[in-house]
Amino acid sequence: MLLTRSVRLSLGAALCVLPMLAFAHPGHDESGLMAGVAHPLTGMDHLLAMFAVGLWAAQQKGGARWMLPATFVASMLLGGLLGFDGLAVPYLETGIAASVLAFGLLVAVAARLPIAVAIATTGVFGLAHGIAHGLELPDMSSPVGYAIGFVAATSALHATGYALARWTPVAAASLIRVLGLVSAGAGVMLLAG
Repeated sequence: MLLTRSVRLSLGAALCVLPMLAFAHPGHDESGLMAGVAHPLTGMDHLLAMFAVGLWAAQQKGGARWMLPATFVASMLLGGLLGFDGLAVPYLETGIAASVLAFGLLVAVAARLPIAVAIATTGVFGLAHGIAHGLELPDMSSPVGYAIGFVAATSALHATGYALARWTPVAAASLIRVLGLVSAGAGVMLLAG
């Protein structure tokens, strides 16, 4: 079976993330860069939310395509600093699980919200993910490396979701919505359990 160019490119983008997973195993700079890379890739809640941001961004028009991932990363960095400073937020894990549900639903319905609402939504959830990352920073011997790692992994997940959605043939676009439903279902399970 011959794969279309868009499918090959999507698979290639996804495979670019796989080498980072190898560094999630012990013995590889467990307190710095590789720990930061591993966190979003090995935590299902982070992985699904960040991948869905990329999918959702690809469903947008104009500047929203880059503004949503950029907002998530910037808010996540701010949250990381706040978490590193010791900011404890009640129900943080609930907020992260809610982000998986919300982004999944937004992808499933291919929502095009007013840009201010889309950015605010993305920013609030990015902040929650960042605080969770930042709370781990005081235990790290290399917090800057950890931050660089989680930003790189987050950006790779956004780019992979974006590439998959943009390069999926129009006839298969409903598969992207199904991925959104799967993510939303995972968010429901995370919230329930």
